Amino acid sequence: MALSYLRKYFVPGTPIQGSWMLVTGAGSGIGKQLALQAARAGASLILWDRNVPAMEEVAHVLQARGTEAVTQEVDLLSPDSIAAAAEATKLNAPRVDILINCAGVVTGKDFMDVTAKDLDFTFGVNTFAPFHVTRAFLPEMIAQGAGSIVTISSAAGLIGVKRQTDYSASKFAAFGFMDSLRGELRANGTSLHTMTVFPFYVDTGMFEGVRTKVPFLLPILKEREVAIKVLRGIQAGRVTLVLPPFARIAQLGRLNPAPIGDMVADLLGLNEGMDHFRGRIAKTAGKKG
Repeated sequence: MALSYLRKYFVPGTPIQGSWMLVTGAGSGIGKQLALQAARAGASLILWDRNVPAMEEVAHVLQARGTEAVTQEVDLLSPDSIAAAAEATKLNAPRVDILINCAGVVTGKDFMDVTAKDLDFTFGVNTFAPFHVTRAFLPEMIAQGAGSIVTISSAAGLIGVKRQTDYSASKFAAFGFMDSLRGELRANGTSLHTMTVFPFYVDTGMFEGVRTKVPFLLPILKEREVAIKVLRGIQAGRVTLVLPPFARIAQLGRLNPAPIGDMVADLLGLNEGMDHFRGRIAKTAGKKG
């Protein structure tokens, strides 16, 4: 009886080997590395991206290694495109065991420079897309009785800093979505595993130019290392994954009076990190889904 009661609080993760994994934003960055590393671990891949040439290039690499890989063009800013992509995916792949909402964008603008179009773009990809993509596959995953739903949030989903008012807000919202989804699945007696990932800056090009004041505590992360740790977290049944672990100081800071938390953030240089930002999305906003 007690063991049965506890099971709903300790949902097992999903083995990578033999799974079918869907990754959004699979044509570049962390999404590409997730696909490559998952294939090495024995997964079959479903790749979603708006950048078809980049996505097809990843698929060709996987297929050359003997990995099953299917691709699907999708505009994550469009719920209709997501719904159509989901239907096509269900025809071309046997199932989805692991769903990773990985695609993300950042404008890197000061608050007063963020436009309504920027907000639609940032929240459309970072917040609304995970909602729509997850909803498209959730019924089948529940029917399977097992699987993992993962969303890549950000350390900016734990603490807000300068030039990230839209980005941080969208990542906090993604965290709230996943936290609420986990609670709802538990309350409904559904044995699906969920995990939210909170990485510090990653060298994907999206955050080109960012800096860290304390690289020994908060290093700029490598795409491949992040992907490997995410896959390990999925298999281990992790609920949250903060990278690097020291970034949890953002959570601890909220337990203290706000001025103390602000003081720690400034000592770590968190409000200086975006001073030299020149990421690719700032140059091509609206062109990547």
